[in-house]
Amino acid sequence: MRALDGLRVLDLSRLIPGPFATLVLADLGARVDKIEAVGAGDYLRYYVPQRAGASLGYHLLNRDKRSAVVDLKRPEARGAFLELIASYDVLVEPFRPGVMERLGLSHRTLLERQPRLVICSLTGYGQHGPHAHYAGHDLNFLARGGLLGAQGPTDAPPQVPGFQLADVSGALWSVIAILAALRRRDATGEGGVCDIAMSDGVLAFAALSLAAGLAGSEEPRGEGMLTGGLAVYNTYRTSDGGAVAFAALEPKFWSVFCAGVGWPADSSALVQGPQQAALKERLQTLFGTRTRAEWQSFGEAHDCCLEPVLAPHELGFDAQLKARGVLFELEVDGQTVPQLRTPVTPLDAVHAVAAPCGRDTREIFREAGFSEAALDALFAAGVLA
Repeated sequence: MRALDGLRVLDLSRLIPGPFATLVLADLGARVDKIEAVGAGDYLRYYVPQRAGASLGYHLLNRDKRSAVVDLKRPEARGAFLELIASYDVLVEPFRPGVMERLGLSHRTLLERQPRLVICSLTGYGQHGPHAHYAGHDLNFLARGGLLGAQGPTDAPPQVPGFQLADVSGALWSVIAILAALRRRDATGEGGVCDIAMSDGVLAFAALSLAAGLAGSEEPRGEGMLTGGLAVYNTYRTSDGGAVAFAALEPKFWSVFCAGVGWPADSSALVQGPQQAALKERLQTLFGTRTRAEWQSFGEAHDCCLEPVLAPHELGFDAQLKARGVLFELEVDGQTVPQLRTPVTPLDAVHAVAAPCGRDTREIFREAGFSEAALDALFAAGVLA
């Protein structure tokens, strides 16, 4: 069995953060049922690129989940939802504070109906504080969390990252909180509310970089030991227009690199200071004499923390990822859909492709005890679709 076999999760979230959290729970064996809004449903479905009726991003985040469409804004939906939630262990909801209350589905109301329910509220700024009702996206949370402010270089504004750290870290903190709350429920029989703020969650990912600032010391952006201040912890262009990532922070790795290229291993390279600018130029000149593939071969021959900077389309050819089984494919309607195995996804797991919007509405509510007549009435009223 997988660790969460038998656990039932109801997911009201969309886009990246909540769906990533419930993807991990599904990979661990939980039954995840996704509730989507009438009309567009989860609008991540409509991003590009598209394959097999949905975006590739949607397919990746929503495998192994069922889909039901419920119009929670209709007054009749409140009673149906309260009856539905009684058969679930976990609820993931992404709404700003006050939204669930306006729907008549406050956390207190849900826990009165299902005392063993674990509610994970995954929001931008949490359930309280002066920004609790602010709208925001990943970039905003990174900005408020100080991470963008630590990212150089200083002669331009911080660049937009090529990934969604706040979204994914919020998802992972949610999984941790849910598992902890379930452990507590095992001991006490009581559910509860997990208040996860994505703006809180990003800080821990830059603990070392932010340490000086948190102590009241102002360090110029991009000049920290791990934010671009050291020449030996940086990226460099290669002769063919590629790039390498060099991270020889420890003396042994710097010594191995220097021996490989025929340089003396000057220990000042590992210390912040004005000498770093000249060393960066010297290293850039050196890395510009060989192709990325040549430097990759050098890194494989010399254990010095030197790696090629891969583009996303190159990952399928990476030997390490292949050996670990990180990337795999599912087939739907004769088309292959790329998938990503998380570090906790069982290697022998059998996966189902993401469900079309609302495909499982009747089945999900039938399992909760609704009669066919009751379901027909809810469909006719537009509460279900």
